[in-house]
Amino acid sequence: MTRPETLTDIQRAARFYYLQQNAFGARIEGQSFGTATTAPPGLNLLRLEESLSAAHLRLASTFIEHLSWQDCIERYDRPHTLFYMDPPYWQTEGYGVPFGIEQYEQMASMLAKLKGKAIISLNDHPDIRRIFAAYHIETIDIRYTVGGGKGSDAKEVLIFSWDVEAEPAGLF
Repeated sequence: MTRPETLTDIQRAARFYYLQQNAFGARIEGQSFGTATTAPPGLNLLRLEESLSAAHLRLASTFIEHLSWQDCIERYDRPHTLFYMDPPYWQTEGYGVPFGIEQYEQMASMLAKLKGKAIISLNDHPDIRRIFAAYHIETIDIRYTVGGGKGSDAKEVLIFSWDVEAEPAGLF
């Protein structure tokens, strides 16, 4: 196997795209692969150019930054900004980066100082509810499924940095 650090940026991007298209559940860590006789493979090389062109069009006016969430907020916070924040879920694994409880506490503190607005999605956990208790929290029932399996029911929370009751359509 070729070591990723020996590849060019383009080769690494192609490798990543290939692995993501073929991995079970698009997992980055602990990828597993399977085969089936009843479904086509995840990556159709005959439509590769079309898929990449569609991605190009969708991302044409998008900025991609490699910043910490703190630096991103500091750089882009304006009265008209909406941040959608999807940090690692508390007490879960597989993200490949450390994200301790102090990061959620810092996030809650930064929400109070925002010029813009933020929506945070997280798993429904007592620690998360305690940390973000000062904000409007909505509970969402979801079903986690991967690969068409039976799935499992769970709850997530959406945390809003503003008073959605006083300003329900504040985004538009």
